[in-house]
Amino acid sequence: MGNAEKIDIDVFKAVTRAIAHSDNLEIMTSHLTQLLVGTLEIKGCSIFALEPESGELELLSSFGLSIGYLNKGPVFSGKSIGDIKKGKPVIIRDLNDAGLLQYPQEAREEGIGAIVSLPIKFYGKNIGALRLYHHDQWDISEQDIDSLLVLAENIGLAMMYTRLLNALKEVKDTVNEVHSIWFNAIGG
Repeated sequence: MGNAEKIDIDVFKAVTRAIAHSDNLEIMTSHLTQLLVGTLEIKGCSIFALEPESGELELLSSFGLSIGYLNKGPVFSGKSIGDIKKGKPVIIRDLNDAGLLQYPQEAREEGIGAIVSLPIKFYGKNIGALRLYHHDQWDISEQDIDSLLVLAENIGLAMMYTRLLNALKEVKDTVNEVHSIWFNAIGG
């Protein structure tokens, strides 16, 4: 695949709408992975959240990859694709030339030829990873890398927004429950 730009304003519109119109992280990431696979004409896409204590990348959503590959074992940020903690994109244009993978044999068996891994950040702190998997060698353009980095930042905003929204809903439900118990206790 050449390095012609694949991400244009129409892709950004679709991605922004997928993010803006969902308060459910699972649904939003599912839509995004499908959208990116179709738009970029790649094998698969995964979105991970970083578990800060263990360093494990927890799979939020994936599209285009087999269940066997997804269940290959835990993915640790310090062992997988050049340590996501550094906060920079890692581009493996040819899987045969890279020693950066935690599970290289499984990637080859899956039919993956190239991987692009981008950090998902929130206020400069890494909170996850966006991974794109291609069938063949991949000479992705610098403009598409820049566009994907902006997309990854938007995913980070959406991840934190949905977490905050869910926390607020829990607080509201708890307050309503306490209010109801108190109101019933005083004979209201």
